[in-house]
Amino acid sequence: MLDASRLQPYYRAIHLEAAWDRLGTLPCTPIVAVLDTAFNLDHPDVQGNFLSGRNLTPDGLGPNDLSPSPPPQGYAYTDQDNPDHGQGVAGLVAAVADNNRGIPGVGLNRVKVLPLKVFYWVEGSYSSTSDVLASALRYAADQGAAVANLSLGSPTPMDGVVQQALGYALSKGTLPVAASGNDGRDGLRYPAAYPGVLAVGSAKLDGTRSDFSNYSTQPTDLVLAAAGNRNPLEILWSLALGRNYPYYQTLGEYDYRWVGTSFAAPQASALAALYVAKHYARYGRGPSPDQIRLCLTQTAANGGNYDPQTGYGLLRADRAMTDTTYCFP
Repeated sequence: MLDASRLQPYYRAIHLEAAWDRLGTLPCTPIVAVLDTAFNLDHPDVQGNFLSGRNLTPDGLGPNDLSPSPPPQGYAYTDQDNPDHGQGVAGLVAAVADNNRGIPGVGLNRVKVLPLKVFYWVEGSYSSTSDVLASALRYAADQGAAVANLSLGSPTPMDGVVQQALGYALSKGTLPVAASGNDGRDGLRYPAAYPGVLAVGSAKLDGTRSDFSNYSTQPTDLVLAAAGNRNPLEILWSLALGRNYPYYQTLGEYDYRWVGTSFAAPQASALAALYVAKHYARYGRGPSPDQIRLCLTQTAANGGNYDPQTGYGLLRADRAMTDTTYCFP
């Protein structure tokens, strides 16, 4: 058993506990689709908060198998190839809260994860393709996901098929939320750089930009969540697969070394889903993707002002639950 208080400094940075106090009764349970590496629905800290999901890759394991894809003959997983990544990201969205085990997800048992496996072995590399990503985005939208979390990215623009799928998701009411990138440079990775996508970078616990987090001197829909730092080291922790495979040894049930914008994005995704549920409770309908982006950017710590290093600043979860100008006009 682990002490959930170890996440508190990171959640405190976005005023999450104050937001939880303001949730009240929520009549709907939004879905966050997590497009990532691999998932274990039998993890003891999941207990029904993950939906059955789908394997969108052509790895031969079948559409219902979310296990890490077996490497082709002559290849093996390395430290850089981390199938536990998907479970870690999903855990920050919807790990079970109040069960005296592990961690609480940001969603506080009010949000479900739709796990979508999109990483597999492509020409000897553990990655994904434009067609697989596009299929997953469309699948998430067709399943009614309020948010599609994309803790992944490319330094160059993606194929048109992905851009079209992003447009399709937006048209169906699904907000894409994407990690800004871990290069520590000016310029967001794709798909975070695309219009309509909420980009999420990482902040240190003091609220300044993490040393690895990509930023944008050109105004865009960029917010931050606390997700570690390299020097000096700040780390957070989340779920890991907790199940070994003949070709891959998991990091265990939990991993304590997570750091990166990959782990900032799910905090924003889950907060967006909580806002969707709160909006539905008040108005009998969910907000549009544009409305979600407006709420989260304009209530963030920079007071609606854009900063080249931090965008609109750290998320303010408490304001997103109460603001009457941008969130609940």
